[in-house]
Amino acid sequence: MADTAIPIGELSRRTGCNIETIRYYERIGLLPAPPRRGRYRSYGAEDVGRLGFVRRARELGFTLDEVRALLGLAAGGQSACAEVRELAGSHLKDVRARIADLRRMERVLADSVRACDAGLDPGCPLILALYAEAPAKPG
Repeated sequence: MADTAIPIGELSRRTGCNIETIRYYERIGLLPAPPRRGRYRSYGAEDVGRLGFVRRARELGFTLDEVRALLGLAAGGQSACAEVRELAGSHLKDVRARIADLRRMERVLADSVRACDAGLDPGCPLILALYAEAPAKPG
């Protein structure tokens, strides 16, 4: 490990992950506590890979609990593939629901901007739309 010791600043640079985020991931157990050289944390190539995995999963919108589950399943190799698929399928369903919400939001905002441009309403159409009762979500 001595030849491959990576300080936290270098780990941050290699992965694009903020130093405080790295420390947070250690506190919550997504990254193992690294050995220390004096008072400094000392990481290795495995930590770079694990942190990259965590970062990419977070960018895809997986929650911290989902990332923790994925990390556990990754250690199971090919036999865990069905569980990973189930987790990913559930996440995909959530992503599609958020996309539908964003499309509804886009329509409301576009309608409000058009109404503002038309100047036909006595009040501000966007403010009125925000005060309006939200339509019930399908569920």
